[in-house]
Amino acid sequence: MKISFVVPTRNSARTLESCLGSLRGQTHPEVEVVVIDNGSTDGTAEIGSRLAHICEQWGPERSAQRNRGTAVSTGDVVVFIDSDMVLEPHVAAEIAAQFTADSKLGALIIPERSFGEGFLARCREMEKSLYVGDPGVEAARAFRRPVIEKLGGWNEALTAAEDWDLADRTRAAGVVVGRIAAWIWHDEGRIKLRATFAKKRYYGRWIDQYVRMHADTGKRKFVRTSLLKQPTRLLRHPVLTVGLATLKLTEAGGLLLGVRDSRAAQGTP
Repeated sequence: MKISFVVPTRNSARTLESCLGSLRGQTHPEVEVVVIDNGSTDGTAEIGSRLAHICEQWGPERSAQRNRGTAVSTGDVVVFIDSDMVLEPHVAAEIAAQFTADSKLGALIIPERSFGEGFLARCREMEKSLYVGDPGVEAARAFRRPVIEKLGGWNEALTAAEDWDLADRTRAAGVVVGRIAAWIWHDEGRIKLRATFAKKRYYGRWIDQYVRMHADTGKRKFVRTSLLKQPTRLLRHPVLTVGLATLKLTEAGGLLLGVRDSRAAQGTP
């Protein structure tokens, strides 16, 4: 079973070499690495050309890049990985084993942890640990090729919340989703509140678009309830909990302003 990893990039030079190195270092013998870059100016394309089996330029945003990666890849399974992620070496082998053992499985969740530099990164590490096993947060990253093609790939109208949208469509199609035990490690770098606010404000306009697209269902919950379901773990780390609360409030403020910006641009309430 051939596993294709699709990695959309844009100015990802800081993390990309480690990401692609972890993909090329998988223990599974049949792995294909596909990098789809979007006009990087920091050496990302050069790293991709050196370490990926396929490296192309495509845009305008990451949903389109992922769809292009699916189209040019050749694996039986397509796995979508972000450029700031590092995979444990047995991820591909476990994916192949799960799909081989159960023909009913259409997609797989890869559990995720994070690491980074500084206090806020430690707060994020704790946050991510609380999400493991939460079906409202985790979403499949590995798909049998016929499944992702039948789903129509990623929604190119969305640049944020596109993972929610794909998860919604995966669920609605009745796709059987499993999980593996090996981990993805997300490199948070050094988190800065100002940059976090700006990023979430940009994403907020796409969140608004997603909400409008799915207004008829009303099923998506935006509050990460996992943070409230494990109070003992939060109380065990009071300083990190305060830092995490600050981080989440900053993100919420950015998202709300982004939604406001979106509605102002469209002239809607």
